[in-house]
Amino acid sequence: MLGPPQVVAAPAGLVDDPPTASDAARGADAVLRQFLDARLRQSRAVDPVFARELADRLGALVVRGGKRLRTAFAFCGWRAAGGSGDVGAVLRVGAALELLQACALVHDDVMDGSLRRRGGPALHVELARGHWAAGLHGSAETFGTSGAVLAGDLALAWADDLLTETALGTPHGRRLHEEWRAMRTEMVAGQYRDLHAQATRSARVDEALDIATLKSALYTVARPLALGAALAGADDRTADALRAAGRCAGLAFQLRDDLLGAFGDPALTGKPADDDLRSRKLTYLLATALRLAEATGDRHAAAVLAPDADARPERAVERMRAVMERTGAREAVEAKIVELTALSLEHFERAGARPAVRREFAALVERASGVAPRRAEEVA
Repeated sequence: MLGPPQVVAAPAGLVDDPPTASDAARGADAVLRQFLDARLRQSRAVDPVFARELADRLGALVVRGGKRLRTAFAFCGWRAAGGSGDVGAVLRVGAALELLQACALVHDDVMDGSLRRRGGPALHVELARGHWAAGLHGSAETFGTSGAVLAGDLALAWADDLLTETALGTPHGRRLHEEWRAMRTEMVAGQYRDLHAQATRSARVDEALDIATLKSALYTVARPLALGAALAGADDRTADALRAAGRCAGLAFQLRDDLLGAFGDPALTGKPADDDLRSRKLTYLLATALRLAEATGDRHAAAVLAPDADARPERAVERMRAVMERTGAREAVEAKIVELTALSLEHFERAGARPAVRREFAALVERASGVAPRRAEEVA
């Protein structure tokens, strides 16, 4: 019988304040690998087939890449709220966030039919290929999809395990768990709104922003900042300011991701650059382009971008990209990113963080959004 799980310790040399959020991200990566090693050993004791074909593949995806931005923002929130000393709890929260991210990626790839993730096959594709190579019975595609759903569930369970262990070991565990619980529900709401928008053929700008906020902005930046702040015992004023800063920075991050999804280089992003366009997925970029086309009477552009248009004909995706450039949508999204990053800094300053922490936050926002944040009055 398996014994109770052990609380994962911070790596040696990181029990005091690391000098940067990047150091904290690397420390969380070490915690994550330690946690995964323990969970994979337990998986092999439970069942070797499950461990070899599912758990090991999930573990490989988790450690294969990722920016570890959520960990860095959690550390930044902790420092902004006055956190100092032992960073072990922050690193464990960061590791839990990376596991939650793995759950979201695996499920998102299934729902979007994406073929690649982090420079390799998406997990459902890898499982389907294994089914086909082994000559198993039934549909390889159904097997891959079903297995990937289970893998995402496993990542979520492991994330909850690690967060709960951490919450039980801190005096601010209740606040920590409240932020975590809210974040999980927001993620599911965002995924469902995304599905709903595709089913209704929505092209509304406000709906695109709602989805981007729920599905990405809150759990990428706003909640990680608040989780870190909760560990430091932040008051409501500080936590609210950090959530507002995170919402703006997180939206900037998602809008940058939308641009990369349409115009990025797959060799650099690790994922295809035409999935969103081919599926007519509702993004702020697409909704803005369609709104601009309609406002200027550009019927050709509106027809190319229409939610019910057929994206299968040859060069359809290339035409969509050209129209997004011609309507000024790409430029408008870039301007929105600049505006959001400026607002994020303004909100962060209200949290009362020291100048060094504000500079670190600005650097993280630049890394996430691709633009150096400027003060709001400079943007206006």
